[in-house]
Amino acid sequence: MRYTLTTIFLFCFAGLYAQVNTTEVEEFIKEYVKEHRADETKIRAILNEAQFQQEIIDKISRPAEGTMTWERYRKIFVTEERTQAGLEFWKKYQKEVRTVSEQTGVNEEIILGIIGVETYFGRIMGTYRVLDALYTLGFGYPRRSSFFKSELAKFLELTSKEKLDPLAIKGSYAGAMGFSQFMPSSYLAYAKSFEDDGSADLISDPADAIASVANYLKVHRWQQGEPVATKATFTRKVTNLNKQVIKPKNKLSDYTALGIKPAANHIPGSTPATLVILDNESDKEHWYGFYNFYVITRYNRSPMYAMAVYQLAEAMKSKKDW
Repeated sequence: MRYTLTTIFLFCFAGLYAQVNTTEVEEFIKEYVKEHRADETKIRAILNEAQFQQEIIDKISRPAEGTMTWERYRKIFVTEERTQAGLEFWKKYQKEVRTVSEQTGVNEEIILGIIGVETYFGRIMGTYRVLDALYTLGFGYPRRSSFFKSELAKFLELTSKEKLDPLAIKGSYAGAMGFSQFMPSSYLAYAKSFEDDGSADLISDPADAIASVANYLKVHRWQQGEPVATKATFTRKVTNLNKQVIKPKNKLSDYTALGIKPAANHIPGSTPATLVILDNESDKEHWYGFYNFYVITRYNRSPMYAMAVYQLAEAMKSKKDW
């Protein structure tokens, strides 16, 4: 483990010893109470129940996107079983999905692709208490402590606003929660009630999660009716091709002029595009990613994540029979 804590204290919470910087915890409580005019006794009682978990530090230090090839990653998220689960979910909530898609312009299958990759359509929403995850990472992971302390503050704000039990909500090791795996800041900023009654429940209401995923993509400038991705093939050897950024900086025609052919030949050459290179075990896959592919990476920055969402979405779309 290659990190050091500026100051390490051992102290007992709920009968368990945890490693955190207690000075930072005290500073956090004081700042939160002052900024939110909160009850210090209540906030302190909540944090006194938080438990440091070394396993969370271990997991965030080696995320799947950084340790897997695309070939292995795809086999986890783009499967026949997950596709069938998605079709069942789609059929059950087809009215909600259709309504939200019409309101936002976001493709039905893409909304479902995100929920499918994130939580297997609600089957896998995380086993860690969100409080423990954010506490552990906020005060025991110096590399990104500022971000996770900010998320912890948002979590306390969220649970107070929505009258949720901060000790009961479970999610990922990074503190994401619900069908859509929103971080607390995203929950507060982008969560949307399907019934438009002001209060969104992403933990137990799939309709609200569907509305919120679409709202997130819409706010991040999803382009209605525009393509997401298509396979790319090289018709001749291309040398000195610099690493491409995910946000399109070039036009499709700039690449085709180099001899890189898109599988979908109906897309105009003026369309902004980027070349996505995915590593397999023994070779590479080349794809064109368009602006909507970039929008999906606003949900998770990994190109493999965006490609898994796209391919799962396409698999479901191709088998939809109603």
